[in-house]
Amino acid sequence: MTREVERTDDGRYVVVDGRRWRTADPALPDDVRAQLLHHLGVGRSGVRRASAAGDDAAVAAARARVQLAKTGLGERGTAWWEQSDAEREERWETALRDLDG
Repeated sequence: MTREVERTDDGRYVVVDGRRWRTADPALPDDVRAQLLHHLGVGRSGVRRASAAGDDAAVAAARARVQLAKTGLGERGTAWWEQSDAEREERWETALRDLDG
């Protein structure tokens, strides 16, 4: 099943099945985007595995990883279009530092 995805005119959101989701910050360097998406995938996989195992602590840790990755991408937290260039860079650098640490 393929979902129809459309973007809002301002490019800030995608709409999937009638629900609006914030897009990633378009200013993200490609290498940073790739690292954050890797962490996001690992976190989501961890949520699935830990949920299946009934490990609440591991679920919480994996969800925290997802949250950090999505914040770094600009999909959560302060909207990227409301941040200065320096604030945007600090956001993704902090997320990567925390995720890699």
